[in-house]
Amino acid sequence: MLVDEKLNMSRRCALPAQKANRVPGCIKRGVTSRSREVILPLPSAMVRPHLEYCVQIWGPQYRRDMELLERVQRRATEMIRGLEHLSYEDRLRELGLISLGKRRLQGDLIAAFKYLKAVYRKDGEGLFMRECSDRTRGNGFKLKEG
Repeated sequence: MLVDEKLNMSRRCALPAQKANRVPGCIKRGVTSRSREVILPLPSAMVRPHLEYCVQIWGPQYRRDMELLERVQRRATEMIRGLEHLSYEDRLRELGLISLGKRRLQGDLIAAFKYLKAVYRKDGEGLFMRECSDRTRGNGFKLKEG
């Protein structure tokens, strides 16, 4: 892990972005077709693993780091013919993808739910405290404030 003296993860965010940013260029040079069926699986298989590997540990804290990672996916979606004129959000919607920030949030929520459901019994002990309530309405998985 690359961490500076202030425990800043910006340098750690730059490395996967740098590695993943090379892949769309390779795809552009190596694949002649720009159709959705050909291009869409390639960034998902070749770019996203760089951007999401161990993201729960080094996840971006600052907006500039998040935008740096999103820029890579934006570049990968621009290669698809017929979608160049659309905005990034519209391209994602058209392709059935979600932004990397939402994917990180989804992964965090899934991990939190697994801790609450005691799937990670030993690892999650003491990590979350459930709020005990005698009310019949509401959610039984509410967390207590620390």
